Amino acid sequence: MTATWEKKEGNEGLLTVTVPAEKVNKALDQAFKKVVKQINVPGFRKGKVPRPIFEQRFDVEALYQDAIDILLPDAYGEAIDETDIKPVAQPEVSVTQIEKGKDFIFEATVTVEPEVKLGDYKGLEIEKQETELSDDELQEAIDHSLGHLAEMVVKEDGVVENGDTVNIDFSGSVDGEEFEGGQAEGYDLEIGSGSFIPGFEEQLEGMKVDEEKDVVVTFPEEYHAEELAGKEATFKTKVNEIKFKEVPELTDEIANELDAEANTVDEYKENLRKRLAEQKATDAENVEKEEAITKATDNTTIDIPEAMVNTELDRMVSEFAQRIQQQGLDLQTYFQISGQDESQLREQMKDDAEQRVKTNLTLTAIAEAEKIEATDEDIDKELEKMSKQFNISVEDIKNTLGNTDIIKNDVRIQKVIDLLRDNAKFVEGTKED
Repeated sequence: MTATWEKKEGNEGLLTVTVPAEKVNKALDQAFKKVVKQINVPGFRKGKVPRPIFEQRFDVEALYQDAIDILLPDAYGEAIDETDIKPVAQPEVSVTQIEKGKDFIFEATVTVEPEVKLGDYKGLEIEKQETELSDDELQEAIDHSLGHLAEMVVKEDGVVENGDTVNIDFSGSVDGEEFEGGQAEGYDLEIGSGSFIPGFEEQLEGMKVDEEKDVVVTFPEEYHAEELAGKEATFKTKVNEIKFKEVPELTDEIANELDAEANTVDEYKENLRKRLAEQKATDAENVEKEEAITKATDNTTIDIPEAMVNTELDRMVSEFAQRIQQQGLDLQTYFQISGQDESQLREQMKDDAEQRVKTNLTLTAIAEAEKIEATDEDIDKELEKMSKQFNISVEDIKNTLGNTDIIKNDVRIQKVIDLLRDNAKFVEGTKED
């Protein structure tokens, strides 16, 4: 078999493949044996019709099409290897010659991976992220943890304040007419949650138990119920009960409840500070890596084939479908609710898809330029890390994946990202007050 590759405009080219006549004859024989089993000819048992009789009585074009189906996949695969091209989409195939006793010749218009012209990727100027944990950040984390242990306590006296949860009755009307969904009794609402129409919660602040009030608000222009969008509404509202969060004081007992390895408040704070500091350092490093990736990608010039963008869009839509499925929705239901269709969703995602493709091509090109590879030791370390993270054996991970090619590529790309950050020039950012 011979194959030639002729580069055309952009990322397309013409692959011309010639398959020897001997293989064509074998494929035709194979096709005949398949077809002859399915036909009946008077005077012959099924499947026993001689080839000459078959060719006299039937359209032999079917044999040639079957022969093409037999020959084409392997021939195309071998041609790709021989010409060392990297297709990114299914080819457009045109058969030039298929005939018994002659070579099989076909042409394939193929879209291949684009040329990647790397720009600067070493010495990139990126902002140094703050890694020191402040006392305020520690206290914020403590308050957050204590908040989970808070109990709701009835406020016997006093008024509604931001953060309180109020139990209310309300009845809403527009132009004096009640509307569907605008009435409720015994409704619990956290003040400051932003879960109600803008302006409603703020007007409850300062009210007392059993107090009644007309709360006047305007529905947003983009409100989901079109008949209410942009209209002013009055809610007759009564406060039935006010509750506030009673946050426990941090004691040795509470500290142990929050952290089983801490027996005192000081031990809890020390352990928490260590965990938070480690997480902040990791987060800072990731932000720095992301900036380095973005700048290296921006410095790269690539004419990205539409086929690669479409493939990435397919992947992104699939990922999106999986995410909303976790919320109990499928794509069709989402489209009905959002008023979008799939083409609009894909258009919305297109810029991100192009950026993903460009980033992946850039990082792969850097790996090739720097001769970066993932060693067996690298892969073993990553498998051990995954084993601990997901609490499953390395063997189970291997069996699930089938092979380690995905891990190998991930490790290779991670090495590239480390190279970008390690070779970056760090500059101090502007600290927030």
